Amino acid sequence: VQLVESGGGSVQAGGSLRLSCAASGSTFCMGWFRQAPGKEREEVARIRRDGTTTYADSVKGRLTVSRDNTKNTLFLQMISLKPEDTAVYYCTADRTILDYLKQPKYRSQGTQVTVS
Repeated sequence: VQLVESGGGSVQAGGSLRLSCAASGSTFCMGWFRQAPGKEREEVARIRRDGTTTYADSVKGRLTVSRDNTKNTLFLQMISLKPEDTAVYYCTADRTILDYLKQPKYRSQGTQVTVS
């Protein structure tokens, strides 16, 4: 499965961005990770095929993950962005939730999100 994401960029604090990720095949669990310079990779959110979502505490209420199963596409709507949201965001996926939780097999190339 190949993942191609788009939608990153620069925005001022309080602004919004929407990331998209197109998958070349069907997957059960999809989600977003991010990594800021000098920091460890952080899971932001994940969503199962049935729509069940999980969020990191740091983004609850501000970031919303969704998916379109008919188009194998994942989204991350980000509002009220903060400078600490600055990171490279990666779309991830795997065919089972257990495999996903161990380490997602599929990952996108990453897109930069900068909040100033």
